[in-house]
Amino acid sequence: MMAESDTTSEAIKRLNVKKQTLDDAYAAPANFLEIDVVNPVTTIGVGKKRFTDYEVKMKTNLPVFKVKESSVRRRYSDFEWLRNELERDSKIVVPSLPGKAWKRQLPFRGDDGIFEEGFIEDRRKGLEVFINKIAGHPLAQNERCLHMFLQEPAIDKNYVPGKIRNT
Repeated sequence: MMAESDTTSEAIKRLNVKKQTLDDAYAAPANFLEIDVVNPVTTIGVGKKRFTDYEVKMKTNLPVFKVKESSVRRRYSDFEWLRNELERDSKIVVPSLPGKAWKRQLPFRGDDGIFEEGFIEDRRKGLEVFINKIAGHPLAQNERCLHMFLQEPAIDKNYVPGKIRNT
């Protein structure tokens, strides 16, 4: 009959522990998805024609994304569109967007309202948190609307919703 320490050492041998090399330690991470919302630009216009859009930059090595690096410009209503599409078509709980800021859009304010620098920066941070939560969700990563939002220069609102097939 084997002693208990013998069976333990047998089990440990089977684990086949491999020491990490420096190359392993400093290698690119296995899977990554980085999305930054940056460079807000307010379009000069009057009334409802005026808006701020943001650059949405993505870098990834996830196989589900055909394009590994992209940069598109999106406005708040585009983020709303994405949120609505995901709520309607996917089985995931979609996080909320930063608030709509109705009071900031009232006329005769003493400041720039939704075009004030501090507000734009807060919204930018909120949109970045929102898109990273969504894009980090494994089920959302297969949704065609997310791919279009992150990688297509223009959003085709008449697209056919569905899943991305990996080929």
